[in-house]
Formats: sequence, C-alpha cells, structure tokens
Amino acid sequence: MIEKNNIITAVCDGIGSNGEGIIRHEGITFFVPACLPGEKIRFRVLKIKGNVGYGKAEEVLTPAEERVRPKCPVFSKCGGCCLQHLDYSAQLMHKATVVKDALRKIGGINIAVPTAIKSDFPFGYRNKLQIPVGVDRDGNTVVGFYAEHSHRIVPVTACAIHPDWAEKLIAVVKRYMSECAVKGYDEEKKTGAVRHIVAREIGGKFIVTLVTAKRNLPNTAYLVGLLSGIFKEFSLYLNVNDSDTNVIFGQEFQLLHGEGVFEAEEQGIVYEAGPVTFLQVNENVRTKLYKDALKTVCQDGDEVVIDAYSGGGLLTAMIAKKAKRAYGIELEKEASKCADSLKEKNGLDNMTNICGYVEEELPSVLEKEKGEKLRLILDPPRAGIARSVLFALLESKIPQLTLISCNPATLARDLGILSGRLIECEGELVKNPAYVGVAEGETLSGYYAVERIQPYDMFPQTKHVETLVTLQRK
Repeated sequence: MIEKNNIITAVCDGIGSNGEGIIRHEGITFFVPACLPGEKIRFRVLKIKGNVGYGKAEEVLTPAEERVRPKCPVFSKCGGCCLQHLDYSAQLMHKATVVKDALRKIGGINIAVPTAIKSDFPFGYRNKLQIPVGVDRDGNTVVGFYAEHSHRIVPVTACAIHPDWAEKLIAVVKRYMSECAVKGYDEEKKTGAVRHIVAREIGGKFIVTLVTAKRNLPNTAYLVGLLSGIFKEFSLYLNVNDSDTNVIFGQEFQLLHGEGVFEAEEQGIVYEAGPVTFLQVNENVRTKLYKDALKTVCQDGDEVVIDAYSGGGLLTAMIAKKAKRAYGIELEKEASKCADSLKEKNGLDNMTNICGYVEEELPSVLEKEKGEKLRLILDPPRAGIARSVLFALLESKIPQLTLISCNPATLARDLGILSGRLIECEGELVKNPAYVGVAEGETLSGYYAVERIQPYDMFPQTKHVETLVTLQRK
C-alpha cells in the first residue's frame, strides 16, 4: 500500500495542463512538478486521495532530451514559471496540446490545434510586475512570489520573465521599507502595511503602485526620490486595500507623484493606460495576436465590429481604422476613459466606447447593428464569457465571431456552448444529445463551427496560453 512519504521510482507519462509531470503507478495517477515525459523519476509521495496522488521529485534518473537548466534560482519553489525546465520549442508544442485536450474533454470539440506562435523574447518579456509583500515566520518583511497553492511568499530579488527594471524596483521598495520602518502585511495577524508592489511599463514610462492596508505611509517623498534614481519618467500611486480578500487592488487610489496616465504607440495608434487599465503583458506577442485578429474581422472595410471586454481600447481603435464602425464595451471606468481619450487623440469618429457589463450593454448594440457585415470579437477575463452573453450570441445570428482567450478551460466551455455541443439543462451544462450520430467535425445548423484556432505563447515559461479562435455560423 502506497502511503505518504513513500519514495517511488517510476517513468513520467506526460505533462498536465498545470505543467506538472503525470506518473501512473499501481493504479494511482500522481502529479509531480518539474518532471518531463519519458524521464525516470524518484519522487516522494506528499498526498493521496482516492486514485489521485501528489508528489515531489527527489531525483531525475534519466533526463529527457527536452530538459534544460532553469534560469531562475527559485524554480520549483515559486508557483510561477513551471515550464522553465522544458526546451522552448517543446513548450510551444505542449501548449497546443493543452488547448486541444481542453476542447475535447470540456467542450466535446475534437479538432487539430497548431503549435503555439512563439514569443521572440522567451525571458524578460513582461511589461507588468505584480509581486506580493508580506512577512516571514519571524515577522520580517519579505518580497517575492507565492509558492504553488499557498500564500507563503518565496523571497526573490529578480525574476527571469521580467526585465531588469523589475529587479531595480524591488530593491528600491525594499530599501524604502527598511529605512522608513514600513512593514509588510501579515495576513494572519492583519498587521503591517504594504501588501503588493504593482508596476507597469508604458512606452518607456512607468506606473508604480504600492498596495497597502493603511491610508498613509511615512516618507513617501523619500520613496519618490529613490524611484527617480531608476526611472526617468514615472507615476506613483498608493492603493488602499484594507479588506480581507485575495483581490489585489482596493477601490481607493491616491496619486502621489507624476501624471498618473501615460501614452504609447502601437501599429499607428496612440493609446494611454493607467494603473488598472488592461493591456497584454507581452507586447511582442500582443502585436502578432492583434494583427491576426484584425485580418479576421476587417477584410474589406465595410464591417461593423463590436469589441467586447475592450480594455483601454487599443484593439478597438485598430479596428476602427480599418472598419466602417467599431464599438468597444468595457466595465472598468478608468480603461473606458482611456479609450475615450484614445478615440480623440487618433481622430476616430467611427469609434464608440461603452462603459458597462458586456451582458447588459451588448444586446442594445446588437439590436442597433444587424447584417452580414456585423462582426464580434470577445477578449474576456480568465473566467470566460458570461453565459447570458453566449446564449444571446446564439440568438443574434451574427455570421462570424472571434474569441481571444487566456484560459483553455473556459474557452472550451464557451466554444462548447457556441457550437451547440453543450446545452443548459436545469442550470447545468450537459452534452447535447442531438450530436449523437453527427459526424466528427460537423456542426448542427444554428450553431457556430470553429473555422480557425491558433494558440499564442503570451506567457513563456508558464502554464498559461493565449488562443485566437474564429467561428462561423452554420
């Protein structure tokens, strides 16, 4: 009988969607991080529940050819870059497999998925830093990333997927906190101040936000001086979050220094963003993704395109330059305000920005705009598209839909509904019995068929993948 702390030697069969190795041994499927297919592994059993177990690799006895040395000194401790031990070309193939498996298992859609489009910069690509601040067991302030499935902070001074400026920023904030007696936040005791450091680079300028449980921090002028030593142009915000929550930002922002919003340019569009405006974290891959999305929705210039979950309006503006009319729907007020400013700066009179929930605002736009030239592009958060929106799309009879997703699981669910393979029964999603006997790859009339699917490696070294899907109504 296999028990906790047993040491087992076995061969890894594959990689799971979370980047962990899959090892099947004596009727139990073990998930063991940092293992690759074909490798002979010695691992320690950490937990067993039924026929599923979890382990920790103790030794790699026969390394796979795809194994590489991780750059990060805290690889396997930090919960972030779970694929750093896998050759980059193999990462791209793995992410295509993750998307394909999710579509088949969750959405009932069995189609070929091409290899993910690469990032030209597999390391140092992120334009945004979001790092927790807390205390260790001795009550000392610590800055780092959470360990997998926990809120235990693994201390770091730098991160391989962030540019050099992130290392300098971490050092400056740590120096400020040490010299000004500012403590990290203790989640258990509800004491201390700083909870997160959040920073974003926009066109070579920086927006830095300290998320704190207190409304005032001492000597913030000193912090501004320290930041001036590493950033030529920056803004500094204090965000107050004194609630017991996993949400990073609270509602209250205090601008302590700088303009608060900065401009940049992409593909001929001048755009701006603030501390909470959504922008893709990998600019290199974002350019590739947006160019492909534009080709999909704008072909002859007569299209009317709705951009749902439009963020700061960058993609909406790109669409407006090529289409007859463009609508952007975005819930976040700051982002919608940035989109309005973007519209004005770029002289886009055919661009309309709507601030509100997609599920509430989309029906009226669909009622206003109808016809064969109507296109809809949706780029929802990780939770996916609201179910009410999905059913509204089925009723709308829009000829073409384009989806951008950062979560293969919710993408598969949403595509299952749009393709008719999943239907709602008493509030639950179930397989559509009408598909029994329907040929593989065929789609029932009145639903959408996947015309094209392409993953993009927006997040190298991590388990995450971005996917672009084009759907055609049958």
